[in-house]
Amino acid sequence: MKLNKASLFALISVLELARDPERQLSTSDIADKYGISSHHLAKVMRNLVHQGVVQAMRGVGGGYRFAGNVNRTTLLDIIQLFETLESELDLPHWNKAAEPVVSELHSVTSEIDTVTRAILDTVTLATVLKNTRATGEGAAEASPPGRISKAAAG
Repeated sequence: MKLNKASLFALISVLELARDPERQLSTSDIADKYGISSHHLAKVMRNLVHQGVVQAMRGVGGGYRFAGNVNRTTLLDIIQLFETLESELDLPHWNKAAEPVVSELHSVTSEIDTVTRAILDTVTLATVLKNTRATGEGAAEASPPGRISKAAAG
């Protein structure tokens, strides 16, 4: 699965803000930390504010804060604000003789889409944040590059 940039930037931003819901961060803070375009991120943040996922704080020291519930907000909730998760079969010149094959391919890709949505709808922000903390703690047991530490593997 490939997410568009807006979905990816939204997930990164929401997770960063949800890490500490009392903390305010600017688009520059987030963009600099993750090496992403602050201009593109600003557009994403406006959409997240409009949808009520984050809250814009105005004035000196303003920025954004997470406004949702980390235990209830899922990855699917965020992704669906920016894209649909549907496979497309781009066959511009198929004929009727190809109908059974195309129909079966459509059925398979549709099932994959359904499973993907179901999984993303079960993974909450709290789960992702918990896993990032566990991975971060495991990183303290310095592993050679390309190797998974015991804490991260277990």
